[in-house]
Amino acid sequence: MPVNEQIPDYDLDEMVVVTAPEQLRALADPLRSTVLELLLERAATVTEMARAVDRPKSTIAYHVNLLVDAGLLRVVRTRRVRAIEERYYGRVARTFYIGVLNRSEDKQVAATVNGIAEAAAESSAANAADELRCLLVHARIPVENVRIFWAEVQEVARRFAQIPRAGDQVYGFVAGLYPTDAPTLPDAERVPTG
Repeated sequence: MPVNEQIPDYDLDEMVVVTAPEQLRALADPLRSTVLELLLERAATVTEMARAVDRPKSTIAYHVNLLVDAGLLRVVRTRRVRAIEERYYGRVARTFYIGVLNRSEDKQVAATVNGIAEAAAESSAANAADELRCLLVHARIPVENVRIFWAEVQEVARRFAQIPRAGDQVYGFVAGLYPTDAPTLPDAERVPTG
């Protein structure tokens, strides 16, 4: 039987821009974020997701339904098991990009969808065990270059998510790009030549 090399094992868009308040609220919940992350590996049933996160099926079903209603999850296939149709859920996109937010309520909700903060909390044990790989670099660059560089980072993240699943340990990958008040040198003075 041939092995499916596609990760996840269903078709999805590369990116969806998320701007609707109900989508932002759906993404802001840690359990729903975990469910979405699990589905980057492969499509799964509510039972499989509940087992993975050690939560009741009814709880996972509730959160899956909210994600479906928000347009972030969909049924990607079904299978008949005895007299019941089993649904396999998948994400609608590999990446959910938080779009332009206009209302202050939307900005507050989007602030809770912060991968860097989640990664910092999640990586504390790895830091204590000296198993954290991290770097921070500052560069004064034009905004056009920021967009180009971020597209490259997204490609690296996509490649990371495509690595075939194996091993016993799950690894997290986080990237952030943000304006900062880090100090910079003034422009070099032109020295007259000749």
